[in-house]
Amino acid sequence: MIQVGDTLVSLDVIERHFICHLSQCKGACCIEGDAGAPLEKDELAELQQVLPVVWDDLSPQAQAVIHKQGAAYIDEDGEIVTSIVDGKDCVFTCYDTGGICKCAIEKAYREGRTGFYKPVSCHLYPVRVKQHDTFRSVNYHRWRICRAAETLGEREKIPLYRFLREPLIRKFGQAWYDELVLIAHEWEHLA
Repeated sequence: MIQVGDTLVSLDVIERHFICHLSQCKGACCIEGDAGAPLEKDELAELQQVLPVVWDDLSPQAQAVIHKQGAAYIDEDGEIVTSIVDGKDCVFTCYDTGGICKCAIEKAYREGRTGFYKPVSCHLYPVRVKQHDTFRSVNYHRWRICRAAETLGEREKIPLYRFLREPLIRKFGQAWYDELVLIAHEWEHLA
């Protein structure tokens, strides 16, 4: 682990390579798992505002879940997460003509229909941030569904922290990211 400000960052974040490979995984990170995407408290209001914008992009099953329990719930770990359909799909998933799972919120953002990109935990994936009593930790969530992304990242020599530049800056700020880059470059020279 390395320390950036009050955050402990796993060495995987600077040593591993990664580039999402949607044509291979088909967006499985939005479909598989045991709970929805973790949400920050202020994102609940954002989800409520964006819901009417993305409503028609959501499946009828997702709409039914949202009508019944809302767009989010508290999971077994006590975290606020997006609601899911049939124990797997995030309620905000939608599929393109090639069968690739995408985020309806991100789709609306890219089309200029909302200013909210998507929950920051989704934007940061495959990195997960955990708040502890006196510090935060940033860890790489290695999962079999991302093997193609690891292979592509390795081939292109793109470290995970560079692939996640935009969401890391969104979450922690430019100064934090600049410090991470500096530490990563020093670490690479030591290796």
